[in-house]
Amino acid sequence: MTEQRFDLTGKTALITGASSGLGEHFARVLAAAGARVVVAARRADRLARLVQDLQDQGFQALAVTMDVTDADSVNAGFIEAETQFGTVDVLINNAGIGEGVPFLKMTEGNWRSMLDTNLDGAWRVAHRAAVAMAKSGQGGSIVNIASILGLRVGQGLSHYAVAKAGVVQLTKAMAIELARDKIRVNAIAPGYFRTEMNNDYFESDKGQQYIKEKVPMRRLGQLEELSGPLLLLASEAGSFMTGTIINVDGGHLSNSL
Repeated sequence: MTEQRFDLTGKTALITGASSGLGEHFARVLAAAGARVVVAARRADRLARLVQDLQDQGFQALAVTMDVTDADSVNAGFIEAETQFGTVDVLINNAGIGEGVPFLKMTEGNWRSMLDTNLDGAWRVAHRAAVAMAKSGQGGSIVNIASILGLRVGQGLSHYAVAKAGVVQLTKAMAIELARDKIRVNAIAPGYFRTEMNNDYFESDKGQQYIKEKVPMRRLGQLEELSGPLLLLASEAGSFMTGTIINVDGGHLSNSL
């Protein structure tokens, strides 16, 4: 019975930022749990390869091109998903960018680009999904991908930290308002996991030293270590959870040094 709580058979899950990294991993995990997956991102060629791989494994998958900074693009992606698979039951709101810029060297362009993608984009996608979920009367689950830097700060990442802190507060606010519509809204706040976005840094001596000094487990996270929290929040296993932020960070957030 316990395993059935994590089963997503019959559900449609849309994952943004699914062309690589965490998003691609999330799509594979949800497909393996039985969901019909809609993978969304700007890089259509990568999405096509992912969908083909999933279909070759016997899973139902669809690729939609989506730019989360463009409301029309977001809406078009959802319409395509709904036409093919019906209302989205599970949203993994993952699309985002990252760049390190010292505060004194930051331009308004750096600031606006970060917030437009990582905060405004998260709102655009979550709002479109929530409206459809509420209208369907069936509810659903929204999982926003925040960051431990939304709960603490780091050097040269003020714009990123502010955007992710906004995602944390958006998650809590949505949870309160949407509970009566049977829509659960939670967030995962990952620590550092090796992805294309950060690989060069963590291969450097400086990056290796950071891991040793700041992460109590003294290592990066493995993508598979996000699978359990993801399935908990996406499935009926987390049916009484909303407004929750789950840190998956090897103890990083607890380390105040």
